[in-house]
Amino acid sequence: MADLAATGPPWSRIAVAGAGGFGRETADALRDLYPDSDLFAGFLDDALPELLIADKVLGPIDLIHELPDLRLVVCVGNPRDYLSRAAIVERLSLPESRYATVVHRGAHVSQTSTVGVGSVLLAGAVLTADATVGRHVAVMPQVVVTHDVVVGDYATLASGVKLGGGVAVGEGAYLGAGALVREGVRIGAWAQVGMGSVVLRDVPDGEVWVGNPAGKLRDAAFPDLLARRAVL
Repeated sequence: MADLAATGPPWSRIAVAGAGGFGRETADALRDLYPDSDLFAGFLDDALPELLIADKVLGPIDLIHELPDLRLVVCVGNPRDYLSRAAIVERLSLPESRYATVVHRGAHVSQTSTVGVGSVLLAGAVLTADATVGRHVAVMPQVVVTHDVVVGDYATLASGVKLGGGVAVGEGAYLGAGALVREGVRIGAWAQVGMGSVVLRDVPDGEVWVGNPAGKLRDAAFPDLLARRAVL
């Protein structure tokens, strides 16, 4: 696991792709790691020139190809477009060495747990024993990932999600704020679980589940990216 809080300087400076809420939270996590450093290099965002934020925006996301001294962390995705992180990573085709892994100093990752490259763990996130978090995963504040949980690449665990022991979260799945998942349950690839839902049984790939107990609301709507990748 590339835990920035543990490695210390010297380091490569880090650019954050996406200047929205998740991107700004990640930038603050980088500032908190080494308050007197310039570890955070700036934002890259395709919404230029519409962005009006205090921190500097270096340019569009593809500019990273012209900035070989910077590493990148991709911080995009919301319930309406939770596939965008995978789309950007695929588009950029960068080697894994160009991506940073960001673990807030207020997060806890056990010695037997692992976090993949490009993932972000924000303040208060907890990984207990033998948890595995994949690549480019977003773990928001106060998420609890308990023993033997496996979280697939590109998944999003919104604030306050709690995963019981042995839960499997499929590639690209999105779990909304405060969702609770019973031990041993599988959340399917590119599925979505609504905020506050209580999941007591397996969620199939590509479905949206909500409620307590959670049940199917509808099929998820996928862009061309997933059709091309034949994920489902």
